[in-house]
Amino acid sequence: MESYIPIAVFFVIALGFGVVTILIGYLVRPRSPYGEKLSPYESGVDPIGDPHPRFPLRYYLIAMLFVIFDIEVVFLYPWAVSFLTLGPSALISMIVFMAVLLVGYFYAWKKGALEWD
Repeated sequence: MESYIPIAVFFVIALGFGVVTILIGYLVRPRSPYGEKLSPYESGVDPIGDPHPRFPLRYYLIAMLFVIFDIEVVFLYPWAVSFLTLGPSALISMIVFMAVLLVGYFYAWKKGALEWD
């Protein structure tokens, strides 16, 4: 249990830093809002139109696919570095892992998720 003490201290310091920073910001901020201060401002011109444009669902789907295949690299790199010391069971498990990802990739491709219209 002694080896976890530095982690606990780091967690307490990080949590304390976040709380203290938010409290200082709350205490120091100006508290006199008025109409002109609360109005939107964009380069000296009043904004026109909706400030929140709608993104197509395909954008988010491609972003999720990118994250999934990026996580694959996170798992693949340490495995490749220590490949010679892991043995044949690690090779089999990585082949299964890559096969599952390949099936997912072909499924996304077949459904047209990688098409950008």
